[in-house]
Amino acid sequence: MAGKVNPIPEGCHSITPHLIVDDGEKAIDFYTKAFGAKELFRVPSPGGIAHAELQIGDSHIYLCAECPEMGAKSPKAYGGSPVGIHLYVEDVDTAFKTALDAGCKETMPLSKMFWGDRYGKVIDPFGHTWSLATHVEDVPPEELPARAEAAMCGQ
Repeated sequence: MAGKVNPIPEGCHSITPHLIVDDGEKAIDFYTKAFGAKELFRVPSPGGIAHAELQIGDSHIYLCAECPEMGAKSPKAYGGSPVGIHLYVEDVDTAFKTALDAGCKETMPLSKMFWGDRYGKVIDPFGHTWSLATHVEDVPPEELPARAEAAMCGQ
């Protein structure tokens, strides 16, 4: 008799992004170069990748190729994505440059944000938006409203 199965698989968190891309093999190669992803496994299909699991830092990401007949469409099919992926890293300046060198396009330059992160945004060649950050300051919660107002008024 098998032992008790974990309700959340080893290495996974309660929420795991599931990215739909127009070319699974190219996406795996790209995420490896841009974000240091490690491929854990892939399930090939006649059209490319039926399912793959990657790990970036301590988090897993699922990935599959488009299959419009099953409702699986990449951001390109919609003209963009309303969802972003936030990635904390040890050195955001290096990570941001690596992402740009791999083929991401900058959508927001790196800067110090009012909530205490050095933060910037990119879009990858598959249409997914990534925010990259390194936490550089612990801002007391009671200071956040004033900092937010000052930041918004400065725009």
